[in-house]
Amino acid sequence: MTHEIVAIPCLEDNFAYLLRNGDTGRVALVDAPEAAPILEALDERGWTLSEVWLTHHHPDHVDGVPALKERHDFRTYGAAQDAHRLPPLDEALEPGTAARMVGLECRVIDVPGHTVGHVAFHVPEAKALFSADSLMALGCGRLFEGTPEQMWESLSTLMELPDDTVVYNGHDYLDTNLRFARTIERRNPDLDARADRIDSWRARDVPMGHETLGVEKATNPFLRAGLDAVKSSLDMGSQPDVAVFAEIRRRRDDFS
Repeated sequence: MTHEIVAIPCLEDNFAYLLRNGDTGRVALVDAPEAAPILEALDERGWTLSEVWLTHHHPDHVDGVPALKERHDFRTYGAAQDAHRLPPLDEALEPGTAARMVGLECRVIDVPGHTVGHVAFHVPEAKALFSADSLMALGCGRLFEGTPEQMWESLSTLMELPDDTVVYNGHDYLDTNLRFARTIERRNPDLDARADRIDSWRARDVPMGHETLGVEKATNPFLRAGLDAVKSSLDMGSQPDVAVFAEIRRRRDDFS
């Protein structure tokens, strides 16, 4: 049976995600920015929450947990190295281990950069990567705690996953990220095609669509820092990949 993933817009631009195991009916939530829209999505479908998985400690990813706990009896999962600043965990996860998300194999991936304790969850059977604020649609998270070296290594690790993996990230910054991406690569047919899809979503007033890792690798400037064409456009042809990534991140921080 098909496993179902529901993207739930929260707060101003956040996303939470429900993953339902089609064989067992068990439901997991990845991140909890706020309770109300998540409870509404569960009630609309008649689903009961079994598990909550947290990617990192920022309030806009965890603040909904207490109110959800008042309505649903679930187990909470998060990174062991971040346990001291996450809501109370029932299971502290070690990156690099294989866990089970509602019965489905889940690889816990260490992705420091945005924060030092950030993890991502890869669920191969669902072809899903829950990357939150590490790899984002046409972007990556700001480096609040980590270094460019850490984030580049994190993104490089994620790029090794299958290209047909769908990326479920933590925020909808698509419009700004698209404008910024065009300043890095002005001639990229894949980026042009993606822009058309974004325009279509906005015209229909639907939530941000989620693309595959293959699409991100073809269009996301942060994943393309190692390409000769990108280095050339930045006059950094002789620089190491991580230096190019750091420059792209610096430019994005100053972009509005």
